[in-house]
Amino acid sequence: MSEAHSDQLLSEVAALPGLPGVYRYFDAQGQLLYVGKARNLKKRVSSYFQKNHDGTRIGHMVSRIARLETTVVRSEAEALLLENNLIKTLNPRFNILFRDDKSYPYLKITGTREAQRPLAGRVPSASTLFPRMAYYRGAVDKRHSYYGPYPSAWAVKESIQLLQKVFKLRTCEDTVFANRTRPCLLYQIKRCSGPCVDLIHQADYLNDVANAERFLRGETQQVLQMLEQRMLAHSEKLEFEQAAEIRNQMSALSRVLHQQSMEVGNDQDVDVLAVKVQGGRACVNLAMVRGGRHLGDRPYFPAHVEDASAIEEQLANTADAPEGAPSDVAERGSVDEAERTAVRVLEAFIAQHYLGAPMPPVLVTSHAVGKALLEALSEQTGQKVHAVHNPREHRRRWLEMAQKNAGIALMRLLSEEGSQQARTRALAEALQLPDDELEALRIECFDISHTAGESTQASCVVFEGHKLQNSQYRRYNIEGITPGDDYAAMRQVLTRRYGRIAEALKAESGDAALPAGTEVSLADEAEGEPNGLVRGPDESAIAEARSGSEMPAAGPRMPDIVLIDGGKGQVGVAREVFQALGLDLACIVGVEKGEGRRVGLEELVFADGRAKVYLGSDSAALMLIAQIRDEAHRFAITGMRAQRAKVRVGASQLEDIPGVGPKKRARLLQRFGGVRGVASASVEDLATVEGISDELADAIYRALH
Repeated sequence: MSEAHSDQLLSEVAALPGLPGVYRYFDAQGQLLYVGKARNLKKRVSSYFQKNHDGTRIGHMVSRIARLETTVVRSEAEALLLENNLIKTLNPRFNILFRDDKSYPYLKITGTREAQRPLAGRVPSASTLFPRMAYYRGAVDKRHSYYGPYPSAWAVKESIQLLQKVFKLRTCEDTVFANRTRPCLLYQIKRCSGPCVDLIHQADYLNDVANAERFLRGETQQVLQMLEQRMLAHSEKLEFEQAAEIRNQMSALSRVLHQQSMEVGNDQDVDVLAVKVQGGRACVNLAMVRGGRHLGDRPYFPAHVEDASAIEEQLANTADAPEGAPSDVAERGSVDEAERTAVRVLEAFIAQHYLGAPMPPVLVTSHAVGKALLEALSEQTGQKVHAVHNPREHRRRWLEMAQKNAGIALMRLLSEEGSQQARTRALAEALQLPDDELEALRIECFDISHTAGESTQASCVVFEGHKLQNSQYRRYNIEGITPGDDYAAMRQVLTRRYGRIAEALKAESGDAALPAGTEVSLADEAEGEPNGLVRGPDESAIAEARSGSEMPAAGPRMPDIVLIDGGKGQVGVAREVFQALGLDLACIVGVEKGEGRRVGLEELVFADGRAKVYLGSDSAALMLIAQIRDEAHRFAITGMRAQRAKVRVGASQLEDIPGVGPKKRARLLQRFGGVRGVASASVEDLATVEGISDELADAIYRALH
């Protein structure tokens, strides 16, 4: 195997130190192939080049290695964390990879932390005097309390409804709260105690807030005891109405606890992780228990399972396996391949997921995980992390439910993927494309969006590997055209998207028309939504790995199909652009609305002179085209609306800020000469305006930035 590699690469391998660290393999184009960690870098990396891996997945990967990078660290635990930081950040081709860019939602109770601070001349806000609870997703504000994370928005809203029934906390915005003259419907249906119109004393309301927070922390018995003490105190004072109210509150809380059949035992915060592997795919189902309550679950599906598992399986059988094999995989020779794959998937999920998510002290897992991983996570979080395998009692019920849900989610995924592959095949047949490499079929779809010519944006969405690749989506701000001229907008976006690619390909292949599917290593100049960098224990190593001075920027390749949302006019514009750039016209396909613009009657229009094609309303190919086109339309509209909101830096933005009424808005505009002046003012400057408190000034600054 070493004969296929350069002397420089082999000499670098021979010079590696026998220290713990992380290694990265790149191919000739600078694409990252694999990230691994080792207790002994020299011993581990050498094993790739000293053995014959022909005919295997690891052989395929090793044959493509052209460059090696390493980072030496202090311990194997640090190497494990850095390895998974790099995997999550750089998306290597041959590693198990979990990607989930969604942030977790929280339940927020406002002002509770602010109330603990001395006022120091500040006027307390309604959020502090009468805290409200709300659904929240985003950056944390130290003035408020946050509970969670929750696996879904539905779980948060269910918890809010529960707290409304038992503790009757308000959910209304401060502006609504401050301007009520009579109680709202929530008071009438006994979901709020009516603090807006003084139907409850502030001290009693704050007691309810404190009890709600204890309940969210899992201190249910303490809450019941305190309520019982308050009820008896009212009874002794012959305050029977107040005692009856607390009795009803206790009854409601008892019913809730009885209905929550999963809430047994003394667990406060636990994550339950179950893995299912089938058909070359895997699912990790994460169930969350917070404050002793089972909040629901969420499935995760890793990429590159087969490639990564095959490589790690072969490496685990080498003589130096204990030096670098992930989490003692080599010591588990008694379990079959599927079980070993499940363990690898589970460990990859734990290592990657908890780099950016809060970690509970206890994990209940369907498979045993290695001690090295738990020690590394304990070192990172600063608390002892304990994993339980083969649990008992209530934890076993949690795990059995998670395993069942993992199986259901995986079966659904396999079914959907089979359907999506059938759609891709049907489209290839309809367009007479070769169907031997459908996995590599790439479609790029464009759409234009604006409001009466304002804030024109073009979107480009990418379909590849039988699915939409949202990390490759791009938006283009369209400028210098007549407002509302969709043809000019389409001409501009296609020229910007493919102009530099065409130049690079012409330089390589001459002046001939450039075929679809051709790759080019060239950075895309388009505006987009860049992937966030995952921060970890060694950020300099991650930045170095991302930017590598020798690694050329990887740009887009020419797609097999350029899908245009439009008929002859838009396709004609695309034809002109492609002819000017010397690109293949055969890849341009327009989607023309049918008679009466009815769904299912669309026809395909081609730029190379082929006759129109009507696929039929029940065609699988048309379903795929509609899916891609609708996604391009959605992506364009959301971008246009966001851009329009930025452009319209006007009074409408101030109107949307809670607490800023007509008088305060007028004072702000007068003081700073317009909304742009307000937007450029500091928090301190805003607070100098009459009627603008420090808290409101901070809220205005946040809203405008």
